[in-house]
Amino acid sequence: MDFLVSLLNSMPGAIAQGMIWGVMAIGVYITYRILDVADLTVDGSLGTGGAVCVIMTINGAPIWLALLCAIIAGMLAGFVTGFFHTFCGIPAILAGILTQLALYSVNLRIMGFGTGGGKANLPVSVDKYDLLVSARYVRAAGLNNPLIVLAIVCVVVIVLLYWFFGTEMGCSLRATGANQNMARAQGINTNVAKVLGLMISNGLVALAGALLSQYQGFSDINMGRGAIVIGLAAVIIGEVIFDKVFHNFGLKLLAAIFGAIIYYIVIQFVLRMGLSTDDLKLLTALVVALFLAVPYLKSKHFSGKAKSVKGGAGNA
Repeated sequence: MDFLVSLLNSMPGAIAQGMIWGVMAIGVYITYRILDVADLTVDGSLGTGGAVCVIMTINGAPIWLALLCAIIAGMLAGFVTGFFHTFCGIPAILAGILTQLALYSVNLRIMGFGTGGGKANLPVSVDKYDLLVSARYVRAAGLNNPLIVLAIVCVVVIVLLYWFFGTEMGCSLRATGANQNMARAQGINTNVAKVLGLMISNGLVALAGALLSQYQGFSDINMGRGAIVIGLAAVIIGEVIFDKVFHNFGLKLLAAIFGAIIYYIVIQFVLRMGLSTDDLKLLTALVVALFLAVPYLKSKHFSGKAKSVKGGAGNA
């Protein structure tokens, strides 16, 4: 009984974190599924978003401006990765690693601006600053509840992306990911499309980092470590569970958010069963591996049985 009560009490926080990481998962979805590019920049750009948001908030900037600047900073990180990949000819995965490596120092510089030197951790209290979301109000019955705010943010992000990918520029980006050679034959500048996709992706990741730093009350230099794995977990879980139901592009983006929420609910469930927090990364790897293997195992073992049953029925 105590286990069930503890689990239910942790659900609002798990859902709130799931929605924050769901925004990041949408960014991962853009590079992983639409552009078909392996982008490891996100481990750095998540921290960049958090660092920019917190340092601007501490220095008196309004929260909407801090969020906007965080998004712009993330887009600049994506531009650097895109520049390395398209104009310097560096493979996408290596370009992402190079940018991620550079962002560690950049984030330290950002967090040291106006604070007397580089700091690995910067607190931002809801008592002193007007934050958009905070874990303190996750069970509050009011508009300051982060569940309400984050739900609105998720809807706005999905609506804007749905609109954008329906435009000529958005379609050219999708065409680049689907078939580069065909896209070039249609007169699309695939290099520009890749850079734009990476900028949008990392802008969303930085937005998630900004929201996360507000929610947890601090920005940390290592807050983005392993973010790509969580993002992939959310995308894969969403696809495996909702693939047969969600066919619309907007709903596929929503599936990534649902995947992140499910991931954090599973994490809370396992933690309440007594798993050490030191094993969280191991658990994440196992969850991602499991959901990645499901489509393959399903097609290998179950589709063959279905075909044989149909064949037997036809012969009869």
